[in-house]
Amino acid sequence: MWEELYQRLYPELAAYCRRAWGPEGEDLAQETFLKALQAGEGFLDLGPAQKRAWLYRTVKNLAIDRHRRRVLEEASLPPEEDAAVEEPGYGRVETELLLARLPEPDRTLFRLRYLEGYTARELAELYSLPAGTVRAKLSRSAKRLSKWLAPRS
Repeated sequence: MWEELYQRLYPELAAYCRRAWGPEGEDLAQETFLKALQAGEGFLDLGPAQKRAWLYRTVKNLAIDRHRRRVLEEASLPPEEDAAVEEPGYGRVETELLLARLPEPDRTLFRLRYLEGYTARELAELYSLPAGTVRAKLSRSAKRLSKWLAPRS
């Protein structure tokens, strides 16, 4: 059962992970299948579509956890080292703090679109949403971020 599931779903999940997270993606895909093994019968009792959704949700959560851990580690660097990793404009920490103000589903869409380079159409397919809905959510998030960044008069 596990071998069949792995052979059927792992290539798709690993390809998605490599596209979304680069070299780290392969590790995320493997860690996701380890989580499925740990879930045991609870995972196996799910239907085919539910298993696939569980895997994608789990890999997304693992990636978010890794990213949060990395941001916290970078935030704790001494000031002289922190300056070396800052990017022009807003630094990573400031960007993460700002994005953290968005609700979770919108934050993930925004990050995947503008920081990871996915198109609205790809995100629509990934989340089984109409492309117009994805674009509306992205627009709403961008307006919120602009409002928060605008100087107060």
